[in-house]
Amino acid sequence: MKLTAKEKVSYGLGAVGKDMVYMFSAAYILYYYQDILGVSAIAMGIILLAARVFDAFNDPIMGVIVAKTRTKWGKFRPWLMIGTLLNAVVLYFMFAVPPALDGNGLVAYAAIAYILWGVTYTMMDIPYWSMIPAFTEGGKEREGLSTLARSCAGVGSAIITIITMPCVYSFGQGDERTGFKWFGLLVAAIFVVTITVTCANIKEKSTVAVDSPSVGQMFRALVSNDQAMAVVLTIVLINCSFYTTSNLVIYFFKYDFGGEGWRNSYTLFNTFGGAMQILAMMILFPLIRKFLNALQVFYVSFAMAIIGYIVLLVLAFTNMSNVLLLFIPGFFIFAANGMLSVLTTIFLANTVDYGELKNDRRDESVIFSMQTFVVKLASGVAALIASVCLSVFHISEDTSSAVESVASSSVVGLRMTMTVVPIAGLFIAVLLFHKKFILTEDRVQEIADQVKAKRAEEKN
Repeated sequence: MKLTAKEKVSYGLGAVGKDMVYMFSAAYILYYYQDILGVSAIAMGIILLAARVFDAFNDPIMGVIVAKTRTKWGKFRPWLMIGTLLNAVVLYFMFAVPPALDGNGLVAYAAIAYILWGVTYTMMDIPYWSMIPAFTEGGKEREGLSTLARSCAGVGSAIITIITMPCVYSFGQGDERTGFKWFGLLVAAIFVVTITVTCANIKEKSTVAVDSPSVGQMFRALVSNDQAMAVVLTIVLINCSFYTTSNLVIYFFKYDFGGEGWRNSYTLFNTFGGAMQILAMMILFPLIRKFLNALQVFYVSFAMAIIGYIVLLVLAFTNMSNVLLLFIPGFFIFAANGMLSVLTTIFLANTVDYGELKNDRRDESVIFSMQTFVVKLASGVAALIASVCLSVFHISEDTSSAVESVASSSVVGLRMTMTVVPIAGLFIAVLLFHKKFILTEDRVQEIADQVKAKRAEEKN
């Protein structure tokens, strides 16, 4: 049975709320604790990366738990709802640090809050993405839903990048600490509402009944799925590249681009970038897809991103003062990011059928737990890179209120980190993917046919 419009809208709405929460945490956790509360940049970098190492064990285990779940509501929706409620509570307290905390107590609070946030986000993110193969039949339907979900996730991310700083400034009446607390509460509330709609209207349709595997079996199945591993390694490199820039761009506008109106320039740039990312997923990707296959679009997206970063690097050293010039590299980078997000989700979903054919197991939860892990791992690595940059080049609140008060070496270091590091990461990612990934469209269709035939034989 084909997906209804109600099911598609409900699933997409969940992605909006889910990625609003993720982007709020990924893009502003370092800025909030380091620049506003005064926690050491290196301490925050270590915390963010350590939390992701912890997730290396937590995420696959959560995938096992989801796979073992059997309820009248299915195996995905209960964890989707539980994880959402818990994560919303943790998100609020993560950005509502008690004023009395300082020193080591503040560092401990940041560590505990962020680890709990990662654990509870995993609870809902794994079942959310694992549902795609569970209620689609593959092919165009799966690609269409993946595109929709990633497009809606892009909308959620874009909303956060556009409205966060204006809302924080407004809610706090100029006090960023207070503003982040109330804005965090608003984001948490939206998250709960959107996922509730998803859970109410989405039901599993084609999940294959299999015996619940052990943790060891799950790890072996994952490692033996070479195509899933190729995709997740590519995802971590792509996201690490983009997240390095997103972590540092607010510092670029505040301390390099500078001026009293830096918030307006920052918001305008993010508004443009968010719009480009959404339009790329919803319009540019389907348009290019009419002329090129998915793999070709993937390589075009890589080329766009690298070109964008090269242009940004050149512009950064021209002492430009017009934010509109940044729209040129911004178009290439944000559009490429949008299309790559869609494509990696499609490729990962296709590896589920490949794994079932190769390993005699259908491990949606485990494979998509790896997507959850690597995206968070990428944010942790990127945060550490950004933290090292901020520490080494002495970029913090007490160094500047204008460009002139920041050492030229600090400005150069910031510019190089947010451009050269992503270029290197993207080059490695495209080389790795080209060497390892073999699931062409014809091969995917062939595997889908073989899986269907195999299931028919098992029923007879």
